[in-house]
Amino acid sequence: MAEQHGGGGKPAEVSVEVGASSEPSGVAARGGMSQEDCVAGIRSALKHPTVRFLKERMEQAGCQVWPRLIQAATCKSAGGYASREGVKVCCNHMQFQDEINQVIIHELIHAYDDCVSKNLDWKNCAHHACSEIRANHLSGDCHYKRELLRGFMKIRGHEQDCVKRRALMSVKNNPYCSEAAAKDAIEAVWDICYNDTRPFDRAP
Repeated sequence: MAEQHGGGGKPAEVSVEVGASSEPSGVAARGGMSQEDCVAGIRSALKHPTVRFLKERMEQAGCQVWPRLIQAATCKSAGGYASREGVKVCCNHMQFQDEINQVIIHELIHAYDDCVSKNLDWKNCAHHACSEIRANHLSGDCHYKRELLRGFMKIRGHEQDCVKRRALMSVKNNPYCSEAAAKDAIEAVWDICYNDTRPFDRAP
């Protein structure tokens, strides 16, 4: 499933395309953004400092930041990343620019891992868990204010609890990982992966 992307030469400009829908056409009408607003939001997100930083670090590492890296789509979750397919932003789950920014930052960390990690296999629960821990930790998904908006009021240790909770939600949806296997994988790789802040000097 995962493939290490190589590439060099002149940095590519990232364009946005409208991806195929994996949901019935009526889904987008249930509260998400229109495709037009979503595409505009993705283009705006490409100017976000963290998005630009990740793109630059991927290019410096020799990763191919191909022109159609990011797709606007209608789908079941907020977003996703797949090797050789790129990042998908699910417009039917987007309401604000900040949500688009967060999805793209999160998924670009997966794209970075896919490129720079040797032999990363998304079917391997530990590999998947490591990238999910990093993406949730480094993207800002678990900042205190976002947790409050989700209804999680814990003061101490909220960030690590959030990272584990959100990583588990993702890994247990991997068809190769049961919930028990996902939990075990997260615990097994936690210390190494939570403390791995590449390409940042420290967690943003």
